[in-house]
Amino acid sequence: MTEIIRVLIVDDHTVVRDGLNALLAAEPGMEVVGSAADGIEAVRLAQELNPDVILLDLVMPRMDGVQATIEIKRNNPDARILVLTSFAENHQVFSAIKSGAIGYMMKDTSSEELIQA
Repeated sequence: MTEIIRVLIVDDHTVVRDGLNALLAAEPGMEVVGSAADGIEAVRLAQELNPDVILLDLVMPRMDGVQATIEIKRNNPDARILVLTSFAENHQVFSAIKSGAIGYMMKDTSSEELIQA
């Protein structure tokens, strides 16, 4: 039996959260366990839900993705955070990787590439 990958989606845009949720919910072997609209909520839900993977936007209100990565990794060093961004050359991408994110993907990536990641 295949293990289910539990995913937390974090993005301040409702349409992005809803789209990712619909995409992943339709994928066998994946379960969206929660979603958050900002970094503070992401830190709380990451600790509460202990997801296998966190899809994390960088630019959000209240707490950005870099600071959220730092806080999540402080609480759970094994957390697997994949940054989603619109800006490949953004210094925040490199800061997030240095802070413990496992990688990043562009928001215009294909559905197949995101699911494989």
